[in-house]
Amino acid sequence: MRARVPVFEVMSQNPVTIAAQATASEAAGIMRDKEVGSLMVVADGKPTGIVTERDLVTKVAALNKRAGDVPIESIMTSPVVAVHPDSEVVEAAKLMSSRKIRRLAVIREGQLVGVITENDILRIWPQLVEVTREYARAGLESELRRGIEGHCDACGVYSTNLVWDRNLLACPECRGG
Repeated sequence: MRARVPVFEVMSQNPVTIAAQATASEAAGIMRDKEVGSLMVVADGKPTGIVTERDLVTKVAALNKRAGDVPIESIMTSPVVAVHPDSEVVEAAKLMSSRKIRRLAVIREGQLVGVITENDILRIWPQLVEVTREYARAGLESELRRGIEGHCDACGVYSTNLVWDRNLLACPECRGG
């Protein structure tokens, strides 16, 4: 795995979308047919929110609402959290960790161009998701600034003193250069 990877290299380029006026029933059908766990809610190509399987369960099914009567705009999460396609994957992972979310819209010039998920990151860089998720869960983000053990993202050499530097976990020899 290269040390620096832009989001556009790992994102899904054809995000599945839905209109805000659609119903929860329509969303569930699309998720089933497309085998996805979320839909980007769009208006004129611009993302206005996201609806997830969890939204359908907690805001519709658990409240015994009729899915055909529930508009997506009433259960979607808005505004959508997003990154630029040229952002680095490590930045996307840190944003997901800090916001406690698993999906980010990828937006260029106001238009939805993709989606990056925790699974996309896991597929190419499993240890990054583990590090960000575990440190955030334990409230130890500051530890990543003080030094941890592992392989340097820049040179690959094992170090007991890795710290975040220019969006990488870097050893002392690779920092700042």
